[in-house]
Amino acid sequence: MALSAALLALVAGPAQAGRKSVRVGDNYFVRASGVPVVSVDRGTTVTWRWHGSAPHNVVVTRGPKKFRSRTKTSGRFSRRMRKRSTYTIVCTIHGAADMSMKLRVE
Repeated sequence: MALSAALLALVAGPAQAGRKSVRVGDNYFVRASGVPVVSVDRGTTVTWRWHGSAPHNVVVTRGPKKFRSRTKTSGRFSRRMRKRSTYTIVCTIHGAADMSMKLRVE
């Protein structure tokens, strides 16, 4: 029985984790209107990519795992999402009323 489980593990291999890109524009995440909700599977690597010229950051204000990026005007920031939940993410420079998003990890 143990041999069968080991063979199955070798054949099946590890699950492939996904990737998701989130646009960080001047005063918005993803798009310029509304609070977007982005859904990803557990284990997905989410990458926030800066576009525009204003400085922004990515800060989790609500969720089981807190994280934050540095404040930047270009480049990217990535985080592998391992805990299922809904995360509230804001740019602390522009505030939740102007620049926020929800990230749902399923």
